[in-house]
Amino acid sequence: MRIIVAPDKFKGSVTAHEAAEHLAAGIRAALPDADVTALPVADGGEGTLDAALGAGFERRELTVTGPVNRPVDAAWARRGHEAVVELALASGLAALPHRDGRPVLAARIATSRGTGELIAAALDAGCTRVVLGVGGSATTDGGAGMLTALGLRLLDRHGRALPDGGAALADLHTVDASGLHPRVADTEFVLAADVDNPLTGPRGAAAVFGPQKGATEEDVRELDAALGTFRDRLAGALGEPARKAASAPGAGAAGGTGYAALAVLGATRRPGIDVVLDLVDLDTAVAGADLLVTGEGSLDEQSLGGKTPIGVLRVGRRHGVPVVAVCGRTTLTAEVLRATGFAAVHELRSLVPDDDTSLREAPRLLREVGHRLVWDREDPRTPPVPCTGHARPGTTGAHRHRKDPTP
Repeated sequence: MRIIVAPDKFKGSVTAHEAAEHLAAGIRAALPDADVTALPVADGGEGTLDAALGAGFERRELTVTGPVNRPVDAAWARRGHEAVVELALASGLAALPHRDGRPVLAARIATSRGTGELIAAALDAGCTRVVLGVGGSATTDGGAGMLTALGLRLLDRHGRALPDGGAALADLHTVDASGLHPRVADTEFVLAADVDNPLTGPRGAAAVFGPQKGATEEDVRELDAALGTFRDRLAGALGEPARKAASAPGAGAAGGTGYAALAVLGATRRPGIDVVLDLVDLDTAVAGADLLVTGEGSLDEQSLGGKTPIGVLRVGRRHGVPVVAVCGRTTLTAEVLRATGFAAVHELRSLVPDDDTSLREAPRLLREVGHRLVWDREDPRTPPVPCTGHARPGTTGAHRHRKDPTP
């Protein structure tokens, strides 16, 4: 029996790589002779680099400028002439300084400069295709920091370089693109972004995502206006396409970094999960398999919009391979779960008394579910979409009292 295990991270408990390994361990305990391949994936945000490394890319370490100008240890990945850059590692919430376990938010001054430094390293190494995953950003600078690291000069009316951060863009007077990295023009950039927000306005980067990064109502107004100035000055220097790019779907991704990628780097936007599944070549791995296992921390309405489990499910359907989902918790009803097309859904939360235990004991629970899902699949009494454990309102419950051993 050949089984592919391709989950995303379970946020707050295990990485995608750890989730894949624990599920695979449980499956191997139940079926010692099975051919089990662990292939962690991501949706284009956090975990994208790990997915690339699992697919054979080589990790390249680099210390870069963090979102509040403190050095952070980051990395990019290379395979031949292709590079993968994960914005979250250099310019994400996790790269911010933390206090009492929480990131110290700095919406007005946070910069994407470190992401540009990673891209510059990839270009200097001779890469001609760069995949940029932009989820989990801490910034609202329109990608200005990223472009500055790539050689773009942003000057005030006195010819002085602007300080980092989105708020400073209000003083932007001149854009000098003469020093832009020479390899940008010859490089294919892919923007892995799920959001379709424009750069500015009620659905723009500042209005929608700014409050999540600590922006007050006044900050949002200031940042939105500053991003508008950035758009106008770029259009003045680079032409009308730079203005049109501000309205393109995905321009508002990662605090407007999507806009910089589209307007200046000439990036092509694709759904994050599609980009990652291509990177790891899941289609080839799944061909001829008997079972495909996927999952993520929370299986909810947002998941249905194209997150990892649904992307993996589409691949399984193309090859006629049944797909089982494992989640930390689900808010979807049994009817919705059945309609998705999963062969089964297993929920860690239903195996334990509370959410904290589910998060803390995720490694053990994933091994248990890995063992259990194979056993259940071969049981003709199993309903089409069982959620492991006690039923809660709106979900199905099954198999809590099975006597099968736990690995």
